[in-house]
Amino acid sequence: MTLDIITSDSLMPHPHGFFTRRGGVSSGIFAGLNCGYGSSDRAEAVALNRAQAAAALGGGIQDLMAVHQIHSADVVTVKATSSERPRADGLVTDVPGILLSVLAADCQPVLFADPEAQVVGAAHAGWSGALAGVLDATLDAMDRLGADRSRVRAVIGPSVSQLAYEVGPEFLDMFLADDPENTRFFVGGVGNRIHFDLPGYGLHRLRAAGVGMAEWTCHCTYSDPDRFFSYRRSTHAGEADYGRLISAIRVWHPDVASLVRLYPDAALLRKSGEARTPAFPNPFPGRGYAKKTSAWARDVW
Repeated sequence: MTLDIITSDSLMPHPHGFFTRRGGVSSGIFAGLNCGYGSSDRAEAVALNRAQAAAALGGGIQDLMAVHQIHSADVVTVKATSSERPRADGLVTDVPGILLSVLAADCQPVLFADPEAQVVGAAHAGWSGALAGVLDATLDAMDRLGADRSRVRAVIGPSVSQLAYEVGPEFLDMFLADDPENTRFFVGGVGNRIHFDLPGYGLHRLRAAGVGMAEWTCHCTYSDPDRFFSYRRSTHAGEADYGRLISAIRVWHPDVASLVRLYPDAALLRKSGEARTPAFPNPFPGRGYAKKTSAWARDVW
């Protein structure tokens, strides 16, 4: 089955995707594109699924960087590929070729991009990580790489919706202790049960942190078993485990060879002996592309 990838125009031109469960090689309760090594799925199936996801975004599995998610506010800056998975819930980079990824199955996968600074980020934001500030911390880390959060676009991918997220009164108490105005993210349910708006809270935290644009794709993981894995749905069904959905993003840079094919008559920016650097047209006016790409071309030409 062909991979089913949800994208957002807001994150273009950076290659990215919120991958659904469709496609992949896993079977049984993990049927489809289960990308979680932490599941009890066959490790070789998970590796093949992750390789498919990486290839869909123009990379290899060796380029796919991940963290050991712990529902924290910890964020790592990735400057080189590595097989290590540090304990954290957010990643940022400004290095072309590196694919940042997070896993989720009801929690919020959030992808970030500053198209002018060429800085991207990814965060896993469940209720505890969001409450602890992982979204704010991801923006802080992007700022340190030269991003401007007023330009940053943040997109929340498929997550459990308020209709499907029933919690108890003690859960509400935690959020009200942090901010009494958080009551707006809860509505009454049956008896003393209430329903929490996780994506709504995520959007609130992003906007309060000063992000330039924030949106949710409006896909509920719980209510669509054909497309999404869901921890809550699997728990309610009495299943022993559940699959994990992968979301990923990388810095967009065209390779030099492709640019030369597109613009064979490009002017030369610099000529020093035999060293030459081509100047390429700016396909994204106003986004700082030309300066960034010309500098990058000088390094690799």
